[in-house]
Amino acid sequence: MQKLGDFKLPQFFNYPPYFTLQPVRDTREKQIQLWKELILDFCKSQKVFLIGVEEDFPLFSNSAIDRTLSHEARETFLSAIVGEGRAEWLDKGRRKCLILWHRIQDWADIILKFVRENGLEDSVMTVEEIRSGTESLGTELEGIDRTILMRALKLLENKGKLALFKGTSADDEGVKFSV
Repeated sequence: MQKLGDFKLPQFFNYPPYFTLQPVRDTREKQIQLWKELILDFCKSQKVFLIGVEEDFPLFSNSAIDRTLSHEARETFLSAIVGEGRAEWLDKGRRKCLILWHRIQDWADIILKFVRENGLEDSVMTVEEIRSGTESLGTELEGIDRTILMRALKLLENKGKLALFKGTSADDEGVKFSV
């Protein structure tokens, strides 16, 4: 089985027709499903949050079989993920896609679990500490995309689980947990 770093690629990744959008509807639906799962699994395992349609993304080509996904195929597969609420286009031109391998509500739940497991109830942290502080090392929150983190924190704020406050810069943004 072929690998991309420490990520094991599925067998279809070495099958040239899967790098071309299939014309038969049933085959295309199966193809799209396989690619959605592959992209989400890869992004989760490698902590990838942003995919540029026109950029080199490791899954979009396979040099072993000399195949590369077309722009149309890339947009089709990412649009399918967007359609499931697992990604969002960041621009109208559909050039950048924010990958939500966890939905925002799931990220909010992960944050609450993190707070409880680390005894951080009724404490204050900076947003940056949540992403890169010692408590977050080795957790799913380590290196989380700032946009995703802020959306999850705002969701929790709306539920009364925390209060966000601004400092003099983005690095100073803070969170007061009240779990």
